[in-house]
Amino acid sequence: MTQQVGTVTWINGPVIRARGSRNVSMLELVEVGEEHLVGEVIGLNGDVITAQVYEETSGMRPGAPVFGTGLPLSVELGPGLLRSIFDGVQRPLPVIEMRLGSFIERGMRLTPLYRKTPWDFTPRVSVGDEVSGGIILGTVPETDALEHRVMVPPDVSGTLTWVAPAGKYTLEDIIAKVRTRSGAERELTMLQRWPVRRLRPYKTRLGQNIPLITGQRVLDTFFPVAKGGAAAIPGGFGSGKTVTQHQIAKWADTEVIVYIGCGERGNEMTEVLQEFPHLVDPRSGRPLMERTVLIANTSNMPVAAREASIYTGITIAEYYRDMGYHVALMADSTSRWAEALREVSGRLEEMPAEEGYPAYLANRLAEFYERAGYVETLNGSKGSVSVVGAVSPPGGDFSEPVTQHTKRFIRCFWALDKALASARHFPSINWLDSYSEYLEDVADWWREEVGKDWYHQRNQAMEILSEESRLSQIVKLVGPDALPDEERLILETARLLREGFLQQSAMDEIDQYSTVQKQIRMLELILHFHQRALRIVKHGAAISVIHNLPSVGTLIRMKTLVPNDQLEKLDDIQKEIDQQMDQLDSEYR
Repeated sequence: MTQQVGTVTWINGPVIRARGSRNVSMLELVEVGEEHLVGEVIGLNGDVITAQVYEETSGMRPGAPVFGTGLPLSVELGPGLLRSIFDGVQRPLPVIEMRLGSFIERGMRLTPLYRKTPWDFTPRVSVGDEVSGGIILGTVPETDALEHRVMVPPDVSGTLTWVAPAGKYTLEDIIAKVRTRSGAERELTMLQRWPVRRLRPYKTRLGQNIPLITGQRVLDTFFPVAKGGAAAIPGGFGSGKTVTQHQIAKWADTEVIVYIGCGERGNEMTEVLQEFPHLVDPRSGRPLMERTVLIANTSNMPVAAREASIYTGITIAEYYRDMGYHVALMADSTSRWAEALREVSGRLEEMPAEEGYPAYLANRLAEFYERAGYVETLNGSKGSVSVVGAVSPPGGDFSEPVTQHTKRFIRCFWALDKALASARHFPSINWLDSYSEYLEDVADWWREEVGKDWYHQRNQAMEILSEESRLSQIVKLVGPDALPDEERLILETARLLREGFLQQSAMDEIDQYSTVQKQIRMLELILHFHQRALRIVKHGAAISVIHNLPSVGTLIRMKTLVPNDQLEKLDDIQKEIDQQMDQLDSEYR
């Protein structure tokens, strides 16, 4: 129930001030005006309430009523989240389109989750069991790709006095009753609500030592992110942020994908909304949407709702994490979210900091990224939320505040390079500007699961690429002929690494995904070629002889020639390399 708590006295875009009750709480959900526009309290000063409104405020006048709800801004959690498309405050966009067309009317109220759908509930507990927050009451086949685990709300504990038998139930039907320690009986349904700005509880945070396998060689082999880790993809317009995130969403070894289109242009978000429903999950052959939640908040939507959208998304991600699933969250882009913070801050007449952003920008970024993690959940299972945030620095300038503050709170930085994108090198991740602090953490996983000394080989390849950067400066000044053949071989091997390994086509059926076994074997072959060639060059062979070997072209094309399930072909390539090197070795020995 809502009751009037104030009267609007001042309006500045999405920000309003009202004079009224002192019983309103910070971050309380309020409804503004006769149309009951959704807003959130962001400031209190005596009896003056400051709120940001998540809908268009044009036409509103001083004197409009403000109604309090007594509740914080929350999301609905339960079966039906997957395959859904919401806006920043969890309004179901496809349902709105069916009822109203392509535009959202102000004051439109629809429940995020459809109440009348019956779900097949199978209990996993019995009467008399002691339960607490996070314990799984039963399961629901939410989609063909994922089982929804219905949990006890985090704030409930006690003894089960009744459990619904297996059957079909709607979200609001009672499925269990719990007698709490105070003696009161609590009725439980499949529907939960949770405040978006509050971290969902867990037992303990675990170490991040298992890599998130994306199938993208430059990420998995050179700059891995751990499950439960946080990564940023900064890059200027056209450098490939969105496509890179799409590849991660499609191929990452997680059970659930949450994709947040935060302030992107309408045409880009339209492409996402049109393409995602048609993407096929490579693991199950089913539509990828069956394990995906989309949140769309385009640049022409109300700016305040853009600020709330990433909290809505990560709360949904934490909910599936609490079931024991691994979740990948894509935020595209956090720069547009920061711009929303800047605009609201300006409307509040706050003192601006660097480049007009509010002084609390770093705190807000920290609050977001710290919600990533690999945890032991309340029910004892293990789950994770891995966050990949795109950053859109103006002009590709990585020294701007959002990029710099983001680097403080993430451990994996995938720097996109517009020059590489212009040269048609995709993913256009610059191997000299990027870094990962998870290297030593995941090294044991590679040794145990893949059986290869990945860490040493990765560092050896990075040394070659770094040395190529230094030599390239010399070549620009005096030409390649001034270099000794041993250094020219480094340039040749670096070319093999760039074109044969780091480049990867999202459109090629074979190359779009590489297993870790294929990745490490490809890297081994290129480094093996380098070692064999180095010995022959030291014996006096010209670099042109090495460059013209047939195996050089084979190494560049092996990414598209060898499918993931036919890795024995890579052994044939090594035999080809050894035969050609043995012949040269006999000639120059």
